[in-house]
Amino acid sequence: MQPGVAVQRGARARTAPPAPALTAAAWAAGLVVTALILGTPYLVFGYRSPALHLILDSVDGCVAFLLAYLLWGRFVRSRRLQDLLLAQGLFLLGLAGLGVTLLVTHVDGLRPGTIEVWLPLALRLLGALLLLVAALVDDRLVRGHLAARARVVPWLLVAATFTALWSVRDRLPVALDQNPPASAQQPVLDGHPLLLVAQGATALCFLAASVWFTQQAVRRRDELLRWLGPACALGGFARVNYVLFPSLYSDWVYTGDLLRTGCYVLLLVGAAREISQYWSAFARVAVLDDRRRLARELHDGVVQELGYIRAEAHSIDADGGLRSRIMTSCDRALDEARAAVDALGRSPDEPLGLVLHRAARQVAERYGGRVVVDLDDSVDADAEQRHALVRITREAVSNALRHGRADCVVVRLARDPSGRRLVVEDDGQGFDTGASTSSTGYGLTSMGERAAGLPGAFELRSVPGKGTTVVVTW
Repeated sequence: MQPGVAVQRGARARTAPPAPALTAAAWAAGLVVTALILGTPYLVFGYRSPALHLILDSVDGCVAFLLAYLLWGRFVRSRRLQDLLLAQGLFLLGLAGLGVTLLVTHVDGLRPGTIEVWLPLALRLLGALLLLVAALVDDRLVRGHLAARARVVPWLLVAATFTALWSVRDRLPVALDQNPPASAQQPVLDGHPLLLVAQGATALCFLAASVWFTQQAVRRRDELLRWLGPACALGGFARVNYVLFPSLYSDWVYTGDLLRTGCYVLLLVGAAREISQYWSAFARVAVLDDRRRLARELHDGVVQELGYIRAEAHSIDADGGLRSRIMTSCDRALDEARAAVDALGRSPDEPLGLVLHRAARQVAERYGGRVVVDLDDSVDADAEQRHALVRITREAVSNALRHGRADCVVVRLARDPSGRRLVVEDDGQGFDTGASTSSTGYGLTSMGERAAGLPGAFELRSVPGKGTTVVVTW
């Protein structure tokens, strides 16, 4: 879901099985079940249970409606054609399992095995075709005037299908024999040829969609697509089983019904993760908005007041060093405040290298120095580590330009066998590290403490007249 900002999916993606593994497992399960039906004549694969059949139909239909509703909400935000087609396809699948069947069975004067079979069969085929098209269109967007009319499309399809079948209801062939099968231990290729062809076409649509959704899940890291792939695989093999034993339109519960329910269980898992992802993103937007508000307050309040104090300090008599101490304190406070404003106003998803580059450049521009960066964008860090590394970078660059009188500062970020490494090197005056404890104040101490808190190691190398190098390894 995208309620206004991009969602960070990497951490969540690492906690769930890879999409290809899920889909491969679903394909394996479908193949094993189908092979058992074809190759094991001594197991009973079907049971007559009208109540259980109704329960499974109801659960599957409710899950389809739930996911269709979620996908419609996602379409409203993203305007992505794929979300629209998925919502419409799942709506048709849910309607075929619940509403249409219940409605048609209460109409008097219909021959058993005709319209109450052909209508849901046609709607399921249309729903599967929409899922396949959704898997093929990928990231295409829908224009505004078309989006407003999209919600009536499934209803038009239902109305057109019902009208066409109702107009020829007296000539419709019996799709499925309503008598109990002779055996529940072997496949029964029973039913009208069009029924078997429609089930086979539906199976092909589901299986092809499974492959395409899995490929897209790998590329886009979409949590819902991760579960759509294996769900469509089970749905496809369920239709293969319905060709062997068409229990979908009878009172019998067969392996196809279990595979179909497994399909909807996976869809329910995808729906749960989609809801969780939506609320996480919603909370993330609220946090980012609050951070930006705080950044504006700091900039318009604290930063402006510190700038005013610094400007007024010029009127103080320079004798005794009071003006210099005030201006130095104001400069440090301004630097701290601007760093806080920058940290609060930026997205935490930015690459670490970009954040460090910006921090070094801002300090260099303030003191008229030059910065050269060599940053590996593959190096990452968590939020607390990023904050500490930014502060170390700002402090090191500031010390190099203000105290070391450096002309150029080089900032490097890399990964080596010892871990991740940040190096800040300058060509300034350098200093005697043996006397640094008493003469350089809190700056070096704070950098060492921040490095230790990563946790990591802090190293300072400096030679008078040859510059200074700060190394942080974590």
